[in-house]
Amino acid sequence: MSTNSIEKKIENKVAYLHLNRPEVFNSFNREMALAMQTALDEVAQNPEVRAIVITGNGKAFCAGQDLKEVTTPELNPGFRKILEEHYNPIIERIRAIEKPIVAAVNGVAAGAGANIALACDIVVANEQAAFIQAFSKIGLVPDSAGTFFLPRLIGFQKASALMMLGDKVSATEAYEMGMIYKCYPTALFEEEVQKLAVTLADMPTHALALTKKLLNRSMINNLQEQLAMESDLQIEASSSNDYREGVAAFVEKRKPEFKGN
Repeated sequence: MSTNSIEKKIENKVAYLHLNRPEVFNSFNREMALAMQTALDEVAQNPEVRAIVITGNGKAFCAGQDLKEVTTPELNPGFRKILEEHYNPIIERIRAIEKPIVAAVNGVAAGAGANIALACDIVVANEQAAFIQAFSKIGLVPDSAGTFFLPRLIGFQKASALMMLGDKVSATEAYEMGMIYKCYPTALFEEEVQKLAVTLADMPTHALALTKKLLNRSMINNLQEQLAMESDLQIEASSSNDYREGVAAFVEKRKPEFKGN
């Protein structure tokens, strides 16, 4: 199914969302940002979907904001609307959806495009991909939660330098500094992404959703609060059908069949 700027495909319990404005390196305009929110809502609510992949069509993952939109008076929504109605709701959905989300960065991820990727649960990249905090190059500050996630991924000093200097970081460098999970050879990229997504879809996704909640709260909880939340969610997880199936499969020495409940 296509929503013009976002293509959606569901296969093997995995929803693939393709950013689809390759002629402008998948940069976001208002239509694409709203379509992305709709697509995320649809796959979040679809019981057949147990994992989500966000990737790009063409040579780029996402070049961030379409500057033509903001420099054309009759098209420009204004930065407050762009942030509060476009990017912030996308980031909030990515973190709130109770399904694992993989960013499969197939090419350049710049500005908001880079930060949308880094907000996902697992980030993998094609070896030809690159990440750029491009904001400072045009006199802007990082948005789309970049200042929240990037320092936590790679440390304050490194994040500060990348955001101020706008350096281009190769996929290999991003992997080595802990920005992303894995970097795959170009020839194997699509196959490895599919294997990763199917692996996640076959896992006990209820437990993965609870893990995601814990990671979200770990950003703001103190130790005691986090320990208490771990206790509560572990009790919830241990009451699930997936837990019972996992234990039974272990005892019976067979592959578990998880249902996500």
